This record gives sequence, structure tokens and C-alpha cells, in this order.
Amino acid sequence: MREDLPISKLIHPDIDLAASLFTALDAATRRGRGIERDSYGAGEQAAHDILRSAAAAMGLEIAIDAIGNLSMTLPGRDRSAPRILIGSHLDSVPQGGNFDGAAGVVAGLSALSALRQAGIVPGCDITTMAIRAEESAWFDIPYVGSAGAFGLLDPACLAVPRFDDGRSLEETFVAQGFDAEAIRTRRRLHDPATIRAYLELHIEQGPTLVQAGLPAAVVTGIRGCKRFRNARCIGEYAHSGAVARPFRRDAVAATVALLHHMEAVWLREEASGADLVFTSGELTTDPAMHGPSKVAGETRFVLDIRSISDETMTRVAAEARDAAARIGADYRVTFDLGATSDSVPALMDARLRAKLMTLLDQPYEMASGAGHDAVIFAEMGIPTAMIFVRNESGSHNPDEAMDMVDFTIATQALIGLLLDFPIEASR
Repeated sequence: MREDLPISKLIHPDIDLAASLFTALDAATRRGRGIERDSYGAGEQAAHDILRSAAAAMGLEIAIDAIGNLSMTLPGRDRSAPRILIGSHLDSVPQGGNFDGAAGVVAGLSALSALRQAGIVPGCDITTMAIRAEESAWFDIPYVGSAGAFGLLDPACLAVPRFDDGRSLEETFVAQGFDAEAIRTRRRLHDPATIRAYLELHIEQGPTLVQAGLPAAVVTGIRGCKRFRNARCIGEYAHSGAVARPFRRDAVAATVALLHHMEAVWLREEASGADLVFTSGELTTDPAMHGPSKVAGETRFVLDIRSISDETMTRVAAEARDAAARIGADYRVTFDLGATSDSVPALMDARLRAKLMTLLDQPYEMASGAGHDAVIFAEMGIPTAMIFVRNESGSHNPDEAMDMVDFTIATQALIGLLLDFPIEASR
């Protein structure tokens, strides 16, 4: 063992354990080409059983809360001190990949196994948490496990049906042996005051790290969203050959002009260094009214504005309203963008980010455009950090392809953070 290296470089992730867990998860939950670990279903439960069995074999303490979140704890010297959580989810979208979510839980166990093998007893408890039902694909409820753990879920969610079999979340809870009353009464199952920090390793779900040629990145924050979900443009239907341009009230042309303008706004914001993504994922005309020989009299569309800055989102949303009024007048149409549905950004803890950057040989920071359980922990005031791992072929599809070398680099940084934690435990 080289004595000139810092301890963070001497304690290596248990990659044999990680590889065996990924293999076991794939074998137990692959259905055809893809992975199906259905939230509160057989697939997710199979994944929880695999991780729980591995944790028990390591001698970790096992606990399952009232809604099924699995905690696997390496005891620390001071059992009364706030603990460090390493977590992510084990469920997947239908026909998803093997690494989305699971990589974070496997990394946590790989790190704890490394500490145990090195004979290191941490100052406080370190818990790897397998969080239930992060994906909203099965019940159209985001963050069931993490939000439910802190009593944040609206009890009305218990009536939401599962998309494939129609059973309500409450019926599914009962079938799985979990306690719907914990959600109905908004019972807090975990106390934020007892959590020193929350750490989450996750595959990147886009191409940034692949294009940059980098194995891992520190996440600056998880983007919030301002979404004009029910935007409309009202013009006038007319004959496409008989009405000249000066007399048209063309809803399609006006909507395209608005989207073109917002693309220019996006470019301007990027050039100024602002974090922003802009999307119009829905744009339709009325199939009962439109036709190839008609000027369209109405469109319905969505404007999706995301950033890690509330100020940026507010500014761009105001720009959209101003542009809609101006372009509407130019095209003799009326835009009704409606209200926005909003979610706030979740910024990662500056001290944890800075420490993680020192632990990567190729330090790189980026925002997360997708939601993660880390959002909930950050909203609860818990110091939160995330590290992304390079992943080929995107996510939420069977072709996720995380390289174990990249996973090792990211998990090594996670271990380094655990060994030299920048946030003191408080009572």
C-alpha cells in the first residue's frame, strides 16, 4: 500500500460486489429487451430483495419503513449523531435499463463494503437507502418513497391507479404489506434533523459526459420547471388558396413564430452563461377541424422552461408572454398561454460540491435536467450532493450502457467524500 497517497485513494470500491449485484438485478428483472422493476410491484420487490440479501451478508443493519424504503446501515462510532445517507431508487420505467437508479444504491453498498473490508468505523452511521417508487411511470406520482418518507404526499394519491392493472396505490400498498395510513395521516417516517447529508450517485441521462469524454461529473443542481401546460393560439379557419397573407389569421404560422423567437431567447441566455433548456413537446391542431386546404384557426401547445435559477425561469416566462402579445398582434391572432405549473430548482450543497470536485481527476460540473429523489432531501433542508456517471445511449430505454470503469471513478469519489466529510455532524 502506497503511503504517499491520501486515504481517499487507498480505499477502493468493492467492484466485485457491484458487478455481481448488477448481474443479479438484470437476471431477475429483465423482460424481453428491457428491465421492468415496477414500482411497488414484483420487479421492484425483487430488486429490494437482492440488495437486502447482500447487505445482510455484509453484516449491515437492515430496516424497512412503513412504505417500504429499505435502509442498510454501517454503524458509526457515535450512534446518536446524525447519519449520512447514500441513496437512490430501484424501480424502473417499463422497458427501461439496468442502471437508472440502481447504480446509486449499488454504489452505496460498494462503498460501505470497502469501508468494512478496510476496518474503518465511520464517525457516524452511514446508511445506503433503496428508495421506493421514484419513477412516476407506474402511478403518475413522482417521488412516492422519498416524499412519503417525510410526510409530503397528498393523501389523495392513494386513489391514483396503476397504469397497467388499474389497482390504486392504496390497494397496491395493502397487497405488498405496507401501511397506507402513513400516507393518509402524512406521518413523517424519517426526521431531517437526524440526517447529516444525502448523497446520490446516478447515471447521466443525456449525452453531455459522452460528448465531453469525461467519466463523471458533480451536479450543480436539479432544474426546476415553469411549464405553460395548456397554451393556445386562436386565429381563424380559412381557405388556403383563397385568402392572401395580409388577411390571414394563421394560428400555426403565429405559433411557429413564437417558438422561433423563444429559440432565439434560449441562444441568448446560453451565450450570457445562464442555465436554461426550452422545449415545446406538444404542438397540435384540431383533427376535427384541420385539413390540407385550410389555414388553421387554432393550435394547442406546451412551453417547458427549465433552469437551476428561479430568476432565469421567471425572466424567460415573462419574455414568452411579451412575445406572445407582440407576435399575436403581428399575425392578427390571440395567444392564451394560461398559468404555469411550477417546480422549484434544487441546488446542491456548495461544500459537498467543492469537495467532490477535488476528488475527481477530471473535475467537471453540470446541472441535472431530470428529477431525482435528491430534490426532496434538498427541499427538506438536508445538505445534498449528486455525482453523475457517464452513460451511453441515454436512459429510460433498454440500451443504457454504463462502463464499470466510470462507475468505479465516481464511487471512488463518493468514498473519498465519506472519509473526509466537509459538514460537521450536529445534534
